[in-house]
Amino acid sequence: MKRICIYPADVCLLTGRSETYSRRLLRKIKTDLRKQPGQFISLQEFCNYTGLSTSEIEEIFK
Repeated sequence: MKRICIYPADVCLLTGRSETYSRRLLRKIKTDLRKQPGQFISLQEFCNYTGLSTSEIEEIFK
């Protein structure tokens, strides 16, 4: 089963940055996408926002 949502720990793994940075980045993405509290950020939304390739990221999460 593939995951659809991305979490701060995942962003840490992908970027090599701290968890604090990862939380801030996800918060910024959520704000920019006008998500409601409690809504998740999908892997696709994260990739579109950061310019990363979904296929490369899916390989990491296998």
